[in-house]
Amino acid sequence: MTTDHDEIRRWAEARGAKPAHALGTGGEGDVGVIRLDFPGYSGEGKLEEISWDDFFEKFDDSELALIYQETTAEGEPSNFNKLVSRHNPKIEEELGKEEAA
Repeated sequence: MTTDHDEIRRWAEARGAKPAHALGTGGEGDVGVIRLDFPGYSGEGKLEEISWDDFFEKFDDSELALIYQETTAEGEPSNFNKLVSRHNPKIEEELGKEEAA
């Protein structure tokens, strides 16, 4: 789990993922619901690529954290990820550990 922009971008780009927003969300000056889009998966026609700057602006404004998995149980690169609120007691505890490291 992380809130570090460089770590998120590194993890996503290593898997071919792009920053995106869900079509039909947001409005004037707001990109709406953000996601990481992995080409060839379920986002086709539902997600639109946005800049990393726009992605991270929404990420920070919404006080999100990224839960992600580096590898599967078989040792293959994993695409598992989830954007979650930083204001969950378990998330806050884990982020505190990350910052202390």
